[in-house]
Amino acid sequence: MFGLFKSSTWSRCVKGSFTAFRRRCVSHSRRFIGENTEVVGEQSLTPELRLRLFTPSCRFWTERPELWPYEDPYWAIYWPGGQALSRFLLDHPAVCRGQTVLDLGSGCGASAIAAILCGAAHVVANDIDPMAAVATHMNSELNGLQPPVCLTHNIMGSPPAAFHLILLGDMFYDQSLATSLHSWLNRCMETHGTKVLIGDPGRAQFEEHAIRRLLRPLAQFELPDSVREENYGLSCSGVWSYTPEL
Repeated sequence: MFGLFKSSTWSRCVKGSFTAFRRRCVSHSRRFIGENTEVVGEQSLTPELRLRLFTPSCRFWTERPELWPYEDPYWAIYWPGGQALSRFLLDHPAVCRGQTVLDLGSGCGASAIAAILCGAAHVVANDIDPMAAVATHMNSELNGLQPPVCLTHNIMGSPPAAFHLILLGDMFYDQSLATSLHSWLNRCMETHGTKVLIGDPGRAQFEEHAIRRLLRPLAQFELPDSVREENYGLSCSGVWSYTPEL
């Protein structure tokens, strides 16, 4: 009995220590993001959303990359495909109202936040970088919202996800990733009848991939000048519906 008591006590101590450690890590990450990003709203396709992002006035905009202490900060940039996708949702809230929604490769969480604002019943933001989850929480708070559920494992390694709607903004930047996405999305649609919306500014990896022939265009947006400058002159970004029956 004493041995069991010691074992259960030790287990509780370990769990308590781990929880405290996680809280310290999250607290440190929040402080780091707060100190090294700037709240941005007006200079995007969704001026009604406020997000913590990298700007030219932030230290690491020009700092040596090797001084950055985390993984590459994709979450600190509001990519043009994500901007178009978020704009489309805000303009057409019925698309996700009452739906269960997955924002895959969620980054700063903008599309997940847009889905919440549009009345989605349940929203999950998935990004393999834990810093993206922290940023998504902070950005949700900036917009006066309860954060979505944030998952940081590779959800494409799991069985097909049971969501009404999957959102993908700027996820076709790598050929092998695009192929993996294609296969996994097909399984989600065949298993659960999931709908898929894709936002992309027309990068080569997207335009040249086989999935491009299975997409129906829904909207096209002119990018603001500042977004064009940050994305090598890309002038437009579009939203497509994935329709394999084509």
